[in-house]
Amino acid sequence: MMLLIDVVDASTRLTGTRSRKAKIAIIGELLRGAEAAELPTVVAFLSGYPIQGRIGTGWRTLSELGANPAGEPTLTIAEVDTALSEVAETSGAGSSAKRSAVLRELFASGTGDEQHFLLRLLTGELRQGALEGIMLDAIAAAAEVPAEEVRRAFMLSGRLPATASAALSGGSAALAEFRLELGRPIRPMLASPAESLPEALAALDRPLVEYKLDGARIQVHRDGDEVHVYTRTLREITEHVTELVRLVRDLPCDSVVLDGETLALTDDGRPRPFQETQSRFGSTRAEQVAQLLLRPYFFDCLHLDGVDLLDAPLTERRDALRAAAPAHLMPATTDRDDAERLLKSSLADGHEGVMVKDLASPYAAGRRGGSWLKVKPVHTMDLVVLAAEWGHGRRSGYLSNLHLGARDPNGGEPIMVGKTFKGLTDELLTWQTETLQGIERRRTQWTVWVRPELVVEIELDGVQASRRYPGGIALRFARVVRYRPDKDPNEADTIDTLTALLPSAEG
Repeated sequence: MMLLIDVVDASTRLTGTRSRKAKIAIIGELLRGAEAAELPTVVAFLSGYPIQGRIGTGWRTLSELGANPAGEPTLTIAEVDTALSEVAETSGAGSSAKRSAVLRELFASGTGDEQHFLLRLLTGELRQGALEGIMLDAIAAAAEVPAEEVRRAFMLSGRLPATASAALSGGSAALAEFRLELGRPIRPMLASPAESLPEALAALDRPLVEYKLDGARIQVHRDGDEVHVYTRTLREITEHVTELVRLVRDLPCDSVVLDGETLALTDDGRPRPFQETQSRFGSTRAEQVAQLLLRPYFFDCLHLDGVDLLDAPLTERRDALRAAAPAHLMPATTDRDDAERLLKSSLADGHEGVMVKDLASPYAAGRRGGSWLKVKPVHTMDLVVLAAEWGHGRRSGYLSNLHLGARDPNGGEPIMVGKTFKGLTDELLTWQTETLQGIERRRTQWTVWVRPELVVEIELDGVQASRRYPGGIALRFARVVRYRPDKDPNEADTIDTLTALLPSAEG
């Protein structure tokens, strides 16, 4: 039976090293020591969240429990899991007091180190460097199975705890049992940036070039009349996008899984601001957004009428796409000589650029690689907001100047690479000021530091070497394009991606 202190000790060691190899060894050792029933909880804790998800308690409730720490570690993983499940399932009259009582008893059973771990775990502050990629490699090492088998199972299940349980209990055979299931989203395939269209075309033997829209990624599943729509983070938004549900239900097929983008258009057919499209995904103001209709553009087909197509080449998946959704295809060409025209057309229509894809490639969900390349006319990077400074003059009373961080590929805290206050509208300043204070870590007279949860898209002219920031580089002429609520901080660009833009790194 595993004790919580075993996980706490592993977490401390993970935080204390930047070595990917060391992190994998630490996690693998812990996973091998866990019993089958404990494994999902251990994996969730190492990933920085309770397996129950949000349990309905905040920082204030937890900090006011007043539980004195235990002298010796006796708390088991099973006991923690049981207590958190009880808290998550408590509702109705008097539920707040009941949850507090359960949590107080739980915290009183923990040592000081265990209490600190639980507090950070339950408030989303536990960032110990066990990123998804590292966790997958550690699971593979612990189970002594190929990493690709673990990654594929995770792609199909979308759940690290379930993937780990299968790997360590049944090895390759259990991992192979994961299949694409209608109604269960899979992680989307991602693209890597290319410097130019000629560079992207030269990298692929058989390229497909298609529009890169300034829209929101969607994945739709249909099984008969049942339709589900998911975002790129696998959050279901079906109830908010009824026009997409009707459209998918009318497609000429019985079952299908489609990957694509959706966006709202102006009367002249140009894309509305990204934030307006995104507002449809969670808005409770149904009457206000009823006229903001979304149009889908599909670019991939992962299943059609009983046949899974993940491992099929893109050429075959596009044949299925044309059969399933012929009226809703992303504009594209396979003619190299027509690629430049398509890029100019995309930009003229108000979109971001183009995607260049390998027609021979399978669908590698959740992975960035050389099979999908994105070409945009300006440098944009997805960075993490670390802090913001109070503004002056017209911006007095607003959190304005953003501190920006790039993702550490080794799983550490985001690495600061610059600041910017440019590109912020009055509306965005108002939203930003309220939102950032809701995820505040600490503050001084001039600055509010926040939990690294928000991703913001930044346009920049490039980077330059600098000793001012920990990353050794600084952004040049950075400005805010938009916030990306559809992206997780683990999807932000890495410090390596930014460093590659240094003049000395070119060529």
